[in-house]
Amino acid sequence: MTVTFEGVLADRSTWKVENCSIAMAMDLIGTRSTMLILREALYGTTRFDDFARRTRTTEAIVAARLRQLTDIGLFEKQPYREPGKRTRHEYLLTDKGRDLLPAVFALMQWGNTHLQAEDGGPLRLVERGTGEPVVIGPRTASGKNLDLEDLAIVANGDWADPQNG
Repeated sequence: MTVTFEGVLADRSTWKVENCSIAMAMDLIGTRSTMLILREALYGTTRFDDFARRTRTTEAIVAARLRQLTDIGLFEKQPYREPGKRTRHEYLLTDKGRDLLPAVFALMQWGNTHLQAEDGGPLRLVERGTGEPVVIGPRTASGKNLDLEDLAIVANGDWADPQNG
């Protein structure tokens, strides 16, 4: 079974696909290098050289991605200066960037489950202090865990209104 569509969305010909949030997000963050930079930022990386080294990506690509991610508000640049050296910038996640945590760690969880050997991959996400595994998945705002069959997609406002299409 799959997600169901309710109301005007049941007729998918009314959809305004140019407004698809998934497509818009992928246009901004859908490259391998961007996801690895986001991974590193969530792991605590802040400096350009460390992003390049830890993602094994060229400096030109890291510079372009960090510029793009800063321009769209996922990172903010903050100057720092080591003694005797020139001023440089570190890149800190904004709240907008931190909100990508579930997406990045959901990809890690999926990769651990479906792409790694039986041991589940090299890293596990756990609750600090208890060691309890963290599971990324769909749940209601009140915290109820859901399966795919429990989900429905509904229109937000007049997004798929046939009168406005």
